[in-house]
Amino acid sequence: MESGLRVDRLTKSFAGVPALQDVSLDFPAGSVTALMGENGAGKSTLLKIVCGDRPADSGTVHVDGAQVRLRSPADARAAGIRLIPQEPEIVPHLTVAENVYLGALPTRGVRRFDRAALRRRLREDLHRIGFGHALDADTPGIRLTPAQRQLVEILRALTGEAKVVAFDEPTSSLSEHEVEALFALIRRLRDQGLAVVYVSHRMQEIFRLADRVAVLRDGALVCVADAAATDEGDIVRMMVGRDLSAVFTRPHVARDRVVLDVRGVTTDDVRGISLQVREGEVVALAGLVGAGRSELARALIGDLPLRGGTVSVLGEELRLRRPSDAIRAGIGLAPEERKAQALFLDRSVRDNIALAVLDRLSRLRFVRRAAERELAREYTGRLRVRTPSVEREVRTLSGGNQQKVVLARWLARRPKVLILDEPTRGIDVGAKAEIYRIIADLAQAGVALLVISSELPEVLGLADRVLVMQGGRITGELDRAGATEEAVLALAMAQDLTTTATGDGGSQ
Repeated sequence: MESGLRVDRLTKSFAGVPALQDVSLDFPAGSVTALMGENGAGKSTLLKIVCGDRPADSGTVHVDGAQVRLRSPADARAAGIRLIPQEPEIVPHLTVAENVYLGALPTRGVRRFDRAALRRRLREDLHRIGFGHALDADTPGIRLTPAQRQLVEILRALTGEAKVVAFDEPTSSLSEHEVEALFALIRRLRDQGLAVVYVSHRMQEIFRLADRVAVLRDGALVCVADAAATDEGDIVRMMVGRDLSAVFTRPHVARDRVVLDVRGVTTDDVRGISLQVREGEVVALAGLVGAGRSELARALIGDLPLRGGTVSVLGEELRLRRPSDAIRAGIGLAPEERKAQALFLDRSVRDNIALAVLDRLSRLRFVRRAAERELAREYTGRLRVRTPSVEREVRTLSGGNQQKVVLARWLARRPKVLILDEPTRGIDVGAKAEIYRIIADLAQAGVALLVISSELPEVLGLADRVLVMQGGRITGELDRAGATEEAVLALAMAQDLTTTATGDGGSQ
């Protein structure tokens, strides 16, 4: 008997625009199938259909050879289909244990549930899937880190009898140790006979995990291939229809003029940070999750209080009491969590781009809508934002286009310094190439760029210099010629912080 998940001739359109076009694809039991494609290729639509979140216009879904009717997520769960989404859905005021077992809480007496049994069950399930003490049963959902929220979703998905498990960008918020534990879990699920669907834009993960690769482009199935018989170049060409081997090509334009000068900056999370970024220079901050890179970025933008040290722009020392102080001085930040921290998802592209320059667009306290629309059209054109209109809600755009809207906002502000925290997180290779082009254009225009990235090929391809952080300090500096993945990792995992490449935890 056929086992696993199969979709036959799935078709789906939105407002007459095809999202899936007659897709037939199987996800065999006991196998990891990587589902690849650019944002907008149809991956999310396919997952939403098989998880009961959205009906297909036509076509069928089968589990273990039997057709299933998926009118709701409950139908999909009853059929043994589980989805671990990229954006975890956590009830903020419930505990971790209550979030995991919501709807199946162990009871004790009338209208009471057994908290002790709940804690015990969570400990057992954490050890069973290999995550040990990663979660405290009583922690409220609102206090969870992105990585912990992801673990809650994984635990929730694996309760009950699962036959198919789909992971949508599961490692985007996990530390290296947590990623290894997740990969071990996925291999165990495969070996136990489950069908695993794995969606990721990180090629290294695909070749470490996947047995098969299925590629969608423009809603159509392009190819299904044995992962061992293909390579990254083949997959990229199938995804985007062209070769992206030169995505990092850009001239070196760094000049001598220091724009950002950080000396001895100390907060609750980072200690004694000194660095400089010159006009037209791209400086990358590398390091493992928890090294303090995002906390440093927030301190430089005035979002975290300084306990010591100074921040200067073009020789003028700043008093950073709030983000508006940094913005007025010419510093911008595109944060890691763009949906939660940078975008108003229910507002239009126009509103989101104009937000940083309302003072320029206003007259007598009234915003000039025509000027706002003109500005939004100018920057969506320059950054090639794919949207039918600047009046379209930002939530309807792909991840890559949402990131371009964030960048468009800061370009409209004409910053002297732009800090980009994980600028290509969760976006496809085609959109990445366009983000890299924007970064190159900004450097060419003389903007000082501080880029935080967890993807080593991106760090090495973009940066003129690489500063490596570990434990809230800079452990070393590497120039473009000397920066290798091995050198960056050695500094990122340095244990003796007194013996660093720079000698004083700083960079000049």
